[in-house]
Amino acid sequence: MIRKQTNDRTANRRRPQLWQSCTNLRSLKQIHAFMVVNGLMTNLSVVGELIYSASLSVPGALKHAHKLFDDIPKLNAAICNHVMRGSAQSLKPEKTVSLYTEMEKRGVRPDRYTFTFVLKACSKLEWRSNGFAIHGKVVRHGFVSNNYVKNALILFHANCGDLRIASELFDDSARAHKVAWSSMTSGYAKRGKIDEALRLFDEMPEKDQVAWNVMITGCLKCKEMDKARELFDRFAEKDVVTWNAMISGYVNCGYSKEALSIFKEMRDAGEHPDVVTILSLLSACAELGDSETGKRLHLYILETASVSRSMYVGTPVWNALIDMYAKCGRIDSAIEVFRGMKERDLSSWNTLIVGLALHNAEGSIEMFEEMQRMKVWPNEVTFIGVILACSHSGRVDEGKRYFSLMRDVYSIEPNIKHYGCMVDMLGRAGLLDEAFMFVESMEIEPNAIVWRTLLGSCRIYGNVELGKYANEKLMSLRKDESGDYVLLSNIYASTGQWEGVQRVRKMFDDTGVKKPTGYSLIEEDSDKLMMRYLLSSEPESKSRVRIR
Repeated sequence: MIRKQTNDRTANRRRPQLWQSCTNLRSLKQIHAFMVVNGLMTNLSVVGELIYSASLSVPGALKHAHKLFDDIPKLNAAICNHVMRGSAQSLKPEKTVSLYTEMEKRGVRPDRYTFTFVLKACSKLEWRSNGFAIHGKVVRHGFVSNNYVKNALILFHANCGDLRIASELFDDSARAHKVAWSSMTSGYAKRGKIDEALRLFDEMPEKDQVAWNVMITGCLKCKEMDKARELFDRFAEKDVVTWNAMISGYVNCGYSKEALSIFKEMRDAGEHPDVVTILSLLSACAELGDSETGKRLHLYILETASVSRSMYVGTPVWNALIDMYAKCGRIDSAIEVFRGMKERDLSSWNTLIVGLALHNAEGSIEMFEEMQRMKVWPNEVTFIGVILACSHSGRVDEGKRYFSLMRDVYSIEPNIKHYGCMVDMLGRAGLLDEAFMFVESMEIEPNAIVWRTLLGSCRIYGNVELGKYANEKLMSLRKDESGDYVLLSNIYASTGQWEGVQRVRKMFDDTGVKKPTGYSLIEEDSDKLMMRYLLSSEPESKSRVRIR
């Protein structure tokens, strides 16, 4: 679940006035330059303060902390822990694991805090194998009885590891710690064991804000909306995390309209949104196509960033704005946000390229060409967007070129979604025989989406034989649905083969596939459905660090 940044003793420790006044990246870099000029980079105490500021106290400076870490000739555990802690708390915690690996390579002995940060990152990322490897290192270094480490182990195993191990650690001696109770409750809820989670919650000797927030989040993850709402209404001391849990939970469960209503309740209660709130609300607006509410959120972000400075607005927020405007069809606004960004990451480019693919295919391709000129290295998602743009603009030759470019220049192996985009592109252009040959030559097994895409193209162009073959493939995969039979029936009807229509209807009845009541094949834009499938989850990074 989403938590506030903790205010522990390390965060509140007294620091020299110089570092207390270092509140932005510019002043941090000035201090860094002063240290380099005056030969202070070998003083581990001073370097530690610099790393601490970059990792934890200066907004948007974590990337600079990583660069500092790489350049420091001599490290100690405290310096490593600062960077690892900042990385574990960030939106991209995977760097924590590679930092730990580098720490080992450079001969720095970990301490109890080191393992808590790495385990939290593994839990956040759900990296089971790395988490189990870290558990082994905890035992080897003799920290398994340390309360901080034990609670981190419970968090990892409850969230994505072995629930039995988590339970054993909890029953051993951790019942005295609130954090352990919350981790176990969250773990049971995440595994769908909501009754066990509620039982543990009721047994909890003292329920603080974290416990309530964990339980509410757990119910929402199990789609137990009524139970979540009941707990939410019972809890008197709601904080921004509680509201965020409800808003993001409703958005993730597909109740975006209700999420916006909860935000209104939040404002009426006098609670101010934070970055997490804004990201969830922008996602809701994108899902609903509500650009007006999205525009109001945009104005709020600009006001907050320029006037009150009460909320750090980083790259993920601007990326979410681009995504919202693109999905709402407000392409000019999406481009304006992109052009106004001081710093862009790969996700910024991908969000705009994919967003433009449906509404301004030429603009999407131009953006990809600009990306190449700027030497920004694309990934799998980039090519989904650009091939989709070629598909929607009929640029078959360019689409083929980009597909080859992906493999030959950028060494990205195509996944099922790239193949699906190519079949869609060839099918839209009426190149059904070529589309079929492409499917047959795929290096991975075609899935139902690929065959259904080909079947849809056969309906448009009236190719009965190929349509029959695609439908048979769907049946062999046991992925045939009522819509597939309707498509095949329409193919026969479009060519006047009424006997074929009757045969398909009999097949439909014999297979027992049920047609949902009131369902329409044009109920939702097919392009939006395709986009939702293509972007449902990004391919897992091949650069994942393995701990041995």
